[in-house]
This record gives sequence, structure tokens and C-alpha cells, in this order.
Amino acid sequence: MISDILLVDDDTDLLKLISLRLSSAGYQVRVSETAECALSMAEIKTPSLVITDLKMPGMNGMQFFEILQQRHPTLPVIILTAHGTIPEAVTATERGVFGFLTKPFDSQELLGKVEAGMRLSAGVSAMTNGRMGKEWRHDIITCAPQMEDLLRQAHLVADTNANVLICGEPGTGKELLARAIYRASRRSNQPFAIINCGAYPDELLETELFGRINDTVKEHGLFQEADGGTLFLDEIGDMPLPLQVKLLRTIQEGVIRPVGSTETIPVDVRIISATYHKLRDLVKANKFREDLFYQLNVVTLHLPKLTDRREDIPLLVRHFLKQLAEQYGRSTPSLASEAMDILTAASWPYNIRQLLNVIEQAFALSTTQVIPAILIQKALDEETEAMPTFFEARRTFERDYLIRLLKMTGGNVTRAAVRANRNRTEFYKLLRRHNLDLALFKNQSRARHS
Repeated sequence: MISDILLVDDDTDLLKLISLRLSSAGYQVRVSETAECALSMAEIKTPSLVITDLKMPGMNGMQFFEILQQRHPTLPVIILTAHGTIPEAVTATERGVFGFLTKPFDSQELLGKVEAGMRLSAGVSAMTNGRMGKEWRHDIITCAPQMEDLLRQAHLVADTNANVLICGEPGTGKELLARAIYRASRRSNQPFAIINCGAYPDELLETELFGRINDTVKEHGLFQEADGGTLFLDEIGDMPLPLQVKLLRTIQEGVIRPVGSTETIPVDVRIISATYHKLRDLVKANKFREDLFYQLNVVTLHLPKLTDRREDIPLLVRHFLKQLAEQYGRSTPSLASEAMDILTAASWPYNIRQLLNVIEQAFALSTTQVIPAILIQKALDEETEAMPTFFEARRTFERDYLIRLLKMTGGNVTRAAVRANRNRTEFYKLLRRHNLDLALFKNQSRARHS
């Protein structure tokens, strides 16, 4: 595969000259005269290395680098400038710039820097995309540049023992990423345990994590079961405060104390946690311990929403259809082009999990090898209706409740307000909010008694 370099400089003559030299050295080069345009080019296809001028109209080289660093943290960047000074070079390298060259530069020096940057880029790429490397991420289907960057970060941190916090909305694939990190780690031949911290009562969660010992029972918890390996704490933001204290001690001291025991047991466990909550907000609200937050948050990985990686939707759809076909012993169907257009344009509030549900419903109801758009639209509508927003659910309940009251009281506001434990003024406001006409209920009552 030819290495791809993105070259950015407002000097067109220099742009042509550097491009020619790099092309002659065997590199594939894309060029841009502005940093703004180069950002779009990097989003369409992530380059292996970026070379940018420092002083440019509009966005300068350092501003360009800072945005690239946020979006593509492992991407090597070389900065060129005719105004180079030692302080500028020191500042650039402290911020993470891979190389810094002053114009006029020696061609061999430039090529040497490029070669070193390519070795770094190729090393990261080989880890995440090489023949053996693909096994660790086989469950994650993507071609999106930001997901590829996330996976590069995930593989780099997997090779350490650092605790990892995975953030993302429900349905974005937090557990899949946690399993991928485990498979890429040095602990991959050791146990992997998983627990959802919001799915257990407080006492049972403590037992599940730390075990229990008394005169008749000796029950191992997940920390002991995962000893030497990895423990994935899903929805860590739902863990009660008393257990957070116990978890903090385990992380700091490397020991656990089972429920009912006075003795501690040493454990060696790497923790990967995940949450859809903003833990910093929970810390500010005194619902999550700040010291535990920093113990868990050594490295943070943010999973994007499905709507931020729409280019992955066709890949995911084909993957799901193939899985379903194998599961039910059928040949793999395809989607009508209009059906795929509907999927790629949808809002997906529940992300990949919702996409799977839509595809599974359409697959189950399809009688042809090409799934039509109408089945996709029907499944999508039902999925959207199945889980209204909190505001919508509350408003629907409120309206249905008022209708029941008015039917029971024959449209008598005084009696209805008493049953609802509201005064008449408040009750009339509720009726106006829901556009409920009292006359309809009074007429209905008269009709029943006539």
C-alpha cells in the first residue's frame, strides 16, 4: 500500500516542488493551499502523515495541527516555516508535533523526517490493520476515519496496564470496544469478566464484585474470577457511593475484602469501565467520587454516535444481514437502494443497537431477496415510536389521565380536579395545554343517560 501524505502550503511553487520530491521518493501526495480545505481532505481519507506550513492566511499551521490532534491523535505532523525560531520549535514539539523544519530546508533532511514519520504511522497501522492485528477488532465494523483513529488509540493503550474509561451514548458499542482492547492486550490469554453496575441491587452488586465468605459459603466475586485478566465495569456511573469507596481501595491497594470477611485477598486486575453519563457532572453533583474518577479515567476513549459515522451504515447493514442469514439458514438478502437511502438519512437516537433491530425486523418480514424500502420505513417508524422521549411519554400519560378523569366525572371539572388533587385553576390550565373540550365529555355523559 502506497503511503499517503497530505501537504499544505499557501506557496503554490513550493507546494509543487515538495510534491514532486515526495512523489519521486515513492509517496502518494495530496495537496492543499489552505488548512481549512486540508481538514476536509483528512476527514474524507486519513493520511499517513501531514506536512504543513506554519504561516498561512486564515488558519495557521499550529491551529491546523491542534484540530488534527483532536481528531486524529496518532497522526504524525511535520511543520515547515520560513520564520522558524528555537522557541517555536520547542513549543511545537511540546504540543506533540512530530517534526519541525525551517525553510530553506535540505531535501534529504525532509525525506529523513518523512521516512521516520512513516515508520511511526506504519507501526500503528500495522498493529490495528495488519493480518494478525485485525483479529482483535473483528467485531467492530467501520471505515469511518474517526473510528479508525479511535481504534489506533485503543490498540496503543491496550499494550499498557492503564485503566480505560469508554464514553458514549447507549448502543454505540462500548462493550465491543472493551472486548477489543482486552483481545489486543497482554492479558488476552487471561480471564475477561463483565458486569453492568446498574443492573444489580447494592448488596448483590458488592457480592458479585468482591465475593462472600461466611461459615457455610465461600463465593468468589468477579475480581477473583478475573485475577490476572480484565474486568469490564459497564455503566460505572450507576455504582452506589459506598461501593465506590471499596472499588477505590481495590484499585489503589490491589486487594479485595469479600463480604463477611475480615481478611484481604490480593488481586491483579486491569479495569475497563464504560458510561453514557458525563462523570464530571456526577462528580460536581457529589454522586461520583472524584478520586475514583481519576483512577478510572487514566485514558478516555469517546465512541461517536452512529449519525457521526454514517458512512459505516451500509457496512453494518451488510454485516447484520449476513449474520441473520447464517443464523436462520437463508441466503443473504440485499437492500433496495431507496431502503439504504432511508437508513443513511435516519436520526438513530439509539445508535447501532437500533439499526440492528430495524434490520432484524425487516429481514424477518421480507419474502424476497431484495428488502424493499417500505419494510425498512415500517420497522424504523415502529422502532422510533417504541421508545418516545421522556417529555413525549409524560405528555401522553398526562393527556390519557385527564381523558379518563373527565370520562369518569362526565366533564365535571370540580369533581375531576378533586380526584386529581389539583385546584380548578391548575386543572383548567392542563385542559388548555392538551386542547381538551369539556363539552365533548358532557355530551357523552348525557348520551349515556338518555
